Amino acid sequence: MSLSVVNSTLSALKACQTDIGTGMDMVTDVALDLVETEGSEEDMNKLEQMILDCARLDREINCFVEAVEQVTTQARQQQPDAMFTLKSRVEERLAELQGGFADSDLQKHAKVVSYNESLRNSQKEANPSAADNMEDLDEDIQVTQSQQNFICPLTQVEMVNPVKNKKCNHRYDHDAVLAMIRNRHSQEKKFRCPVVGCGNTDVKQSDLVQDAVMKRMIQKKRGTRT
Repeated sequence: MSLSVVNSTLSALKACQTDIGTGMDMVTDVALDLVETEGSEEDMNKLEQMILDCARLDREINCFVEAVEQVTTQARQQQPDAMFTLKSRVEERLAELQGGFADSDLQKHAKVVSYNESLRNSQKEANPSAADNMEDLDEDIQVTQSQQNFICPLTQVEMVNPVKNKKCNHRYDHDAVLAMIRNRHSQEKKFRCPVVGCGNTDVKQSDLVQDAVMKRMIQKKRGTRT
């Protein structure tokens, strides 16, 4: 077996993960439509199971890629006959990695976290009187009809694809914040949250989650939703 073939296969799998992420975003959007139209609980349960299945598949790909990369790295440093046991060693390492996870861990997947948060925020918008009982109500969700709330603190224009920072709860346009993070990292510096008065001095890509509710609000305001 050629390691170049292995690397090509891994690249294809990683590309599949992008499609999985897109699919999870679509499931979130459908779920938000159901919240707005007061869809059935059965349909909501199906969507929840669907997004968990996607999270499980994404995790399995991550485990497989990690197992293959670890085993092939070791194989390169060993005798050529090590290639003959490559498959069995990958299977063993994969089993070890998967054994370290439980189904409950799927709730920690970034897309699942974003899904659950989006539904909670959408339900608050649909039923504001229930918000008083929600301890995690975001301050700026209470004034989401304000245009100022849709302005990216980086670009100073209305956001197109808003993301929320899990650490400080501030929002930015996706492309703008990623560009700033990469720019600062290329200079070996940290990127500070641009919101005035925010104490978050190290904004990381892993801290960002899609804000599907705000995105829908912006689309409604523009009249661009289909």
